[in-house]
Amino acid sequence: MKSRTRFAISITAALFALTTFALAGPPMVCHKIEIGNAKTLPWVDLNYQKGNGGYELNHLTADTLAILDSDPSVLVHMETLRRATIYARQDSIAAKQLITQLHARADTGNAALAWFDLGYLAETYKQWIGKGEPNPASGVDGYGFVTKAIAMRGADPEMEFAASLITLVNHEVDHDTHVRKALAGAKSDALLAQNLDSRFHDQTIAAMLTAPK
Repeated sequence: MKSRTRFAISITAALFALTTFALAGPPMVCHKIEIGNAKTLPWVDLNYQKGNGGYELNHLTADTLAILDSDPSVLVHMETLRRATIYARQDSIAAKQLITQLHARADTGNAALAWFDLGYLAETYKQWIGKGEPNPASGVDGYGFVTKAIAMRGADPEMEFAASLITLVNHEVDHDTHVRKALAGAKSDALLAQNLDSRFHDQTIAAMLTAPK
C-alpha cells in the first residue's frame, strides 16, 4: 500500500514539474523532441532569421511532407513540425503553404496521423508566431484536430504527450489527463520516457516507472 501511495505522489509531483518546467518558454517550440537517429528537417536555432542559414525556405513544404509521409513515429512528426515552425515564421508564404497542404492532406486521406499533423502544426504556429504577424493558423482548432486523431487511432501515448504540450496554456482541465496517459505509455516507449524525463526537475521518469507498484 505504501509503495502505491509513493507512486501516486510521484505522479502528482511529475505533473506539477512538467507544467512548471515547460512554461519556461513555448513548450512546443523551445524544447526539442528527442527522436534518436531518425531523419527530420535540418537543425534550426530558435534565433533563426531568414537569410542567415543555408536552408531554402521554398523547399519547406515538400521537405516536411516527405518526412511526415515516410516515418510513422509521432515523436518524429512533432520534432519535424517544431523545426518547420521556426523556419516558417520567417516566410509568411511558406507558413501558409505548409498548413494549407497539411489541411488538404488530412481532408483527402482522413488518416489519424494526418489530422494530428495539421492540429499540431496549427498549435505550434500559435505558440511561436508573434502577435501582429500573419498567422495562417488563426482560428484553426488545432487541439480539436489532435484529439480527433487520438480518438481515431485509440490509445497513443505519444499523441497524448503532444496533447499535454498543447494544453499547458489553453486547456488546463485536460492537461493532467493527457500527461497521465503519456506517462502510462512511457513504460514501454523508451524515447517517450526520455522526452518526458527531459521536462522534469528532480523526479525522473525512469525512477517513477521502475518504482514498485
